[in-house]
Amino acid sequence: MIPNTSIRTERIAADIDALAAITEPGRPWTRRAFTPMFLEGRKWLEKAMREAGAVTQIDAAGNLVGTIPGKHPQLGTIMLGSHSDTVPDGGRFDGIAGVVAALEVARALRDRGVVLEHTLEVVDFLAEEVSIFGVSCIGSRGMSGTRPAEWLARESDGLTLEKAIASVGGATHRLAQRDDIKAFLELHIEQGPVLQDDKLDVGVVAAIAGITRIEVIVEGRADHAGTTPMGSRKDALTTAAWIALGVEELGKALASGDQHFAATVGEFEMTPNAANVVPARVRMLIDARAELRQDMERFIEELARGVAAIAEKTGVTVQAPRIVSDNQPTACDPDVLAVLDAACDSAGARHRRMASGAGHDTAWMARITKAAMIFVPCLDGRSHSADEFATAEDIALGAAVLLDAVRALDTKLQGKT
Repeated sequence: MIPNTSIRTERIAADIDALAAITEPGRPWTRRAFTPMFLEGRKWLEKAMREAGAVTQIDAAGNLVGTIPGKHPQLGTIMLGSHSDTVPDGGRFDGIAGVVAALEVARALRDRGVVLEHTLEVVDFLAEEVSIFGVSCIGSRGMSGTRPAEWLARESDGLTLEKAIASVGGATHRLAQRDDIKAFLELHIEQGPVLQDDKLDVGVVAAIAGITRIEVIVEGRADHAGTTPMGSRKDALTTAAWIALGVEELGKALASGDQHFAATVGEFEMTPNAANVVPARVRMLIDARAELRQDMERFIEELARGVAAIAEKTGVTVQAPRIVSDNQPTACDPDVLAVLDAACDSAGARHRRMASGAGHDTAWMARITKAAMIFVPCLDGRSHSADEFATAEDIALGAAVLLDAVRALDTKLQGKT
């Protein structure tokens, strides 16, 4: 049940339906960053922000920001939001729920005639999902000053990222990093089954897992599949299979504790990939995610030892695992977490602390301000899929938690400039 606030479930449902209707034909629900559909969705969001009383702008990083001045703007800004771009064929709630909930908080304050002491901002971050340029969280990295300068030269179909940001209204030559944001909150669907399985309303996210991607290359020898004796082969695929099973076994061992850990062989390429040829080479890319950095370091060390042992056993050459990318885990701010716990209690939301195994804009905003996020349940934990679903009632209860947290932070942060 939604507490007695100005949060209106029907408005949230209408917003999500309106954005869901803005999609590539025959591809529900698809609004990739930098595409015409993405810009159409932003046009709708900009209008909705203005109707909620916000002044809108596109900042230097390409983020859409709606600003509602506070009584004392010098106190700084409380920011809420997420992203409106989607993965292909499956983005009805991922990101969108957070933008809509932030918008509803702004409307609820307006409906109650409440003007905060701090300025309130609602943000739609640019390109949180992996974009056509192969990178993600472009807007939040830009706002936090953590977007690598070399990214701007990345190209896709003859377009550079720098020009793409300019095409949505950004200006990469201007400084984007903010120093006035005193707190940032993001609502998101869980993208997992824990809240549903535990019959809980809200997850208070205490940490966002670090993501490390590791490449392993196995070099065997191509031979005739029909004439080469089984005992004389250097089959890259069978060695790679042992490694993949080892990744799963090690991942399960590290995930057996209370802290989040996951490891996946997500990319797998084999050559020459012919039915009558013994596989000569395999490239595999491992995606590992850890709430605690020491768990990731243990995984990296044990993976290297395991790969070496498998190579010795099979007689096939395996290159030492190579770290392709390595992002540290992010702990959410303890003061804001306490405010969110209290807001859940106030709203009557059954809740628990938990970690996020997925990356979010919050991880980058935490570099420059007190930041935290909450999860609301999604059906069967499905996400990045056309089957992704969350009820408007669950999102509305999450928005009620955000509203109470914003009011509490507005008081708590006064004078802490």
